[in-house]
Amino acid sequence: MKHYKIAILAGDGIGPEITQEAVKVLKVIEERNDVTFELLPAAFGACAYFESGSAFPHQTKAICDEADAILKGPIGLSHEDSKRIPIDEQPERGALLPLRRRYNTYANFRPVSLPKSLAHFSPLKAEVIGEGIDLVIVRELVGGLYFGEKEMGVNDAGLRYVRETLEYDEAQIYQIMQQAFKLASKRRKLLHNIHKSNVLKSSVLWNEVMEEVAKEYPDVQVVNMLVDAAATALCLKPTQFDVMVMENMFGDILSDQGGGILGSLGLMPSACIGPDKAYYEPSHGSAPDIAGKNIANPYSMIGSVAMMLENSFDMEAEAKNVWAAMQGVFADGYSTADLSKPGSGVTMISTVEFGDKVVEKLRQMPKV
Repeated sequence: MKHYKIAILAGDGIGPEITQEAVKVLKVIEERNDVTFELLPAAFGACAYFESGSAFPHQTKAICDEADAILKGPIGLSHEDSKRIPIDEQPERGALLPLRRRYNTYANFRPVSLPKSLAHFSPLKAEVIGEGIDLVIVRELVGGLYFGEKEMGVNDAGLRYVRETLEYDEAQIYQIMQQAFKLASKRRKLLHNIHKSNVLKSSVLWNEVMEEVAKEYPDVQVVNMLVDAAATALCLKPTQFDVMVMENMFGDILSDQGGGILGSLGLMPSACIGPDKAYYEPSHGSAPDIAGKNIANPYSMIGSVAMMLENSFDMEAEAKNVWAAMQGVFADGYSTADLSKPGSGVTMISTVEFGDKVVEKLRQMPKV
């Protein structure tokens, strides 16, 4: 029997609620397979800061070091509540970026998937969605502006200023391009390279390295597209895309737009892969305004479990079953209040009930 250790970082806001539903699914996976999961809960984010004075405490780091994979819930507070935490300890700076840096999780995979049967969630017209949206955004995750040198101060003229550095080297670009081309070669053999080379020299280098890697994958068609044009195209014709690769900030923005065309970031899980370890998380925030109300949909958290099963534990078939179970609950006409409005023709259920229905469907599926 295989045994894996999973660090469980429930996070802030709705994080504990949706993490609870993901853990239910892990328990059923154990029932259905020759595998055990040792769950290692740890504080992370704003909750950790208020408990210990650190958003990413030493104890949590030790647990993550020990784990085979990390399942992370959303972190963060409202804008006003964030002011209660020193700038450098606020969850994104004090926890999330250090987590990425610690494990060099340079490759972020964010599937933007909406089957035709779930098209009613999207604000896009039915003719735009067509037979469904199915693309993956591959985002470089440990370089660029977010990780460059930062400086704030007052200049000689007495004006407050800020300086942030956008930096990439060819090795960083090469490794994310390898991931993107490998994925594209397994799918439709189509890769959109998203850049801003008409303005940014970082994109000029990005494109040069992309062209070098492209020679290793002659069967993959490359389409170059400026990031602003890509933002428009995602709304007007998302079905033209299959795999999209881009640098850190572009990926942050366009993947959130991907959630928009689906109808909610609540439908977007993600995988953050490094050379030795990976963590899995929803792409959305902690939604403090609905925390504790039992209305947040756990789709993105359970979907992150599915991505973990496939990428960290080599359980691709069971991962597909998890996806099918979740989509089956939607197809049966159920949804949660954060995704649908009364009168939309669906039966409203709670966070817990959605998780229960996913587990019920998963138990009914043939064992793999």
